[in-house]
Amino acid sequence: MPMNSHFLKKTVCLVAASAILLPSARAENGWVDLCNGTNLDGWIEHSGQAKYSVTNGVLVGESVAGSANSFLCTRRTYRNFELELEYKCDALLNSGVQIRSEVFPQATNQTWLGKTYTWPADRIHGYQCEIDMDTQRNRLWTGGIYDEARRGWLKPAGGEKGIDGQAFTRQGQRLSRPGEWNQLRIVADGPVIKTWLNGELRTELTDTLTEQGVIGLQIHGVGTDSHKVGLQAAFRHLRIHELPDRSPMAEASPNTLTEQEKAAGWHLLWDGHSASGWRSLREDKFPTQGWTIRDGLLIVDAGRTNSVAEAQAAGDIITRERYANFELLADFKCTYGCNSGIKIFVQPDLSAIDKVTGKAVSKGSGIGLEYQILDDAHHPDAKLGHHGDRRLGSLYDLIPAPADKLVHPLGEWNQAHIIAHGRRVEFWLNGQLTVAFERGSAAFRAQVAASKFKNIPEFGEWADGPILLQEHGAEVAFRNLKIRALPPE
Repeated sequence: MPMNSHFLKKTVCLVAASAILLPSARAENGWVDLCNGTNLDGWIEHSGQAKYSVTNGVLVGESVAGSANSFLCTRRTYRNFELELEYKCDALLNSGVQIRSEVFPQATNQTWLGKTYTWPADRIHGYQCEIDMDTQRNRLWTGGIYDEARRGWLKPAGGEKGIDGQAFTRQGQRLSRPGEWNQLRIVADGPVIKTWLNGELRTELTDTLTEQGVIGLQIHGVGTDSHKVGLQAAFRHLRIHELPDRSPMAEASPNTLTEQEKAAGWHLLWDGHSASGWRSLREDKFPTQGWTIRDGLLIVDAGRTNSVAEAQAAGDIITRERYANFELLADFKCTYGCNSGIKIFVQPDLSAIDKVTGKAVSKGSGIGLEYQILDDAHHPDAKLGHHGDRRLGSLYDLIPAPADKLVHPLGEWNQAHIIAHGRRVEFWLNGQLTVAFERGSAAFRAQVAASKFKNIPEFGEWADGPILLQEHGAEVAFRNLKIRALPPE
């Protein structure tokens, strides 16, 4: 019997009576609510077309005819965390919670331990904590770990044919509460993933295929079975507590690639100890001063003039190679009042322009699409531009990053993630999407026309270009610069 209106009405009453914390607020002891209780802000659907909605703190997914598996996913990624939630699910509807899961805008291949996996565009893949409340089948494998679109059942090992399947079923039968709210707890800490159902440990898995990714709520595809169309899974009290990254790669070995990264096509854009692959924007050599390579860091030194000078000291540096379709990762560390940026599709032959008038000048920063790096709290540029489009994570002078973006404090590392595929570009900051745009679109051209780049023909629509790290008179450090080529659109 589908939940539908009767189920949802009952659910809403229960939640209203429980006086839950509004999920837009930050809970105590580092816990943060993942759903704001009123809408789907911060979430995006991938892979299918199930119906998702939020009413009075309850997030509900509903199956539709003809849809593939659907996943409502967080817009940012998570690595190490504790995740807690309550769910109620129609018996005939399979569901689950994705963790450390990936999705790519284009078809993608990945090889791991000699086997190649292929996913079409927008297909979620990764670890899933199963939700199985099918009392007719009476398997009740909630809390098991299924590797969605990859290897299948990991716990219980071997799935239906595994040696521990019967014991797992007996425990699930004892713990599950069909038709009622059930509690899931998931901990992903380094290579270990654990799950609990209603307070009792269900699985413990050690696996290293995916170290971080989005969290998603699954509504399984039901084909055209009319008995399964309109079935619902409901979720409430979704909250997360991020844990520190204690992996050896976190601090001990920057500027290196894991075997998984190598298999996925990643390459180091900077080797961590030399100027190989980089040069000055205006000269065919690396700057002799103003940039320091030390202790695995690529550092733009503070300028001798003032903290707002743009490319007046050492000047920008660019890659010797040009890039068209790619994915770029870079760690950066800000200092007080700093200003810098990562530019893509740079055109070294174009003259720099004045930051106020837009007129060509003899000395200044290179021309390209800029991922802004800024100390928003202390640099004057944060108050300039339009609606905050010169702040950290923005497309500089064109599109602002959200005000509630995730920023680590001064002196700590932040991660920039840039995806450029055909005309579409995405900027991510610490696993959170901050900007997405389509080069050459009417909206993009209107934004250029209102910016300081309005007098540059075809600004931002070039086919390719080097990648640039900006010198802006303040100290900023970079490390872990990594890139992988994407197929042409």
